[in-house]
Amino acid sequence: MTTSPPHHPPRTPFGRDTTAAQVLAGTDLSERTALVTGGYSGLGLESTRALSRAGARVLVPARRPDAGRRATAGMQRVDVGQLDLADMSSIRRYAHQLLDTGTTIDILICGAGVMAIPESRVGPGWEGHFAVNHLGHHALVNLLRPALQPGSRVVVLSSAGHFLSGIRWHDPQLTTGYDRWIAYAQSKTANALFALHLDALARNADIHAFSVHPGSILTPLQRHIPEVEQRSLGWIDAHGRPATGFKTPAQGAATAVWAATSAQLAGHGGAYCQDCDLASPATTDDMLVGGYKPWAADPAGATRLWALSADLTGLDAFS
Repeated sequence: MTTSPPHHPPRTPFGRDTTAAQVLAGTDLSERTALVTGGYSGLGLESTRALSRAGARVLVPARRPDAGRRATAGMQRVDVGQLDLADMSSIRRYAHQLLDTGTTIDILICGAGVMAIPESRVGPGWEGHFAVNHLGHHALVNLLRPALQPGSRVVVLSSAGHFLSGIRWHDPQLTTGYDRWIAYAQSKTANALFALHLDALARNADIHAFSVHPGSILTPLQRHIPEVEQRSLGWIDAHGRPATGFKTPAQGAATAVWAATSAQLAGHGGAYCQDCDLASPATTDDMLVGGYKPWAADPAGATRLWALSADLTGLDAFS
């Protein structure tokens, strides 16, 4: 049974300004294998770098493998493969090839995504954000179920962008009117609900899942948002510099690697995390303050989304 995430955050030695490298300082991950989607750009690249420096073997599935290899050149024990989260056949091919090697996965970070893209349709007509940010990861995690072992963790990157919309149950593919910010917001709510229900399904196998708000960070994720719009949103100043309150990519990757490795999260499976801690319910609409809205922590919604996603993808390895 899915339950709501805890409301009372534990004390941690880390915070908003902590970097991924600081989270893993002194940690030996040489016996661990991590998989990081989007692990060759933005926050994913910083996660890959920190995990690699801590000794982990890091698998980086990439839509553009050549770019992935260039970005991770010089990192130890990083393996780049071909994967397009918008293509179910590509997801199946990557997962089956990985399973054939007998590899087990200790850490699976679902970090790849798109933001505010022009209207696009994937596969059988799935809306682009919902397909790439959520359904692609639902498919990948379910296909890789045999590689997940007791103690494995799945970390899904959500965002305070979820403040703008819950799941549009009447029209999740946005066929009756497209708004790129609503599309992005829905997919980020889906990320949080996916982690919540995945943890409920897998906890008896000692596999746990968490969702993460990394903070506000400027990365290639914003490539579809013109600079003039970023200024109007208050993200950058007149000189193109990040606004006050924005994190660096290294700081933005910290919560994901903390959620993937911290012993403090024992007993908190399904939680929504922020600033290397458990988040609390949002009390304002200020995304820089963060927290989570009720629709991103709704057990009934999480169960309903899982059923919808399983129906759309044909994959339900945890139920």
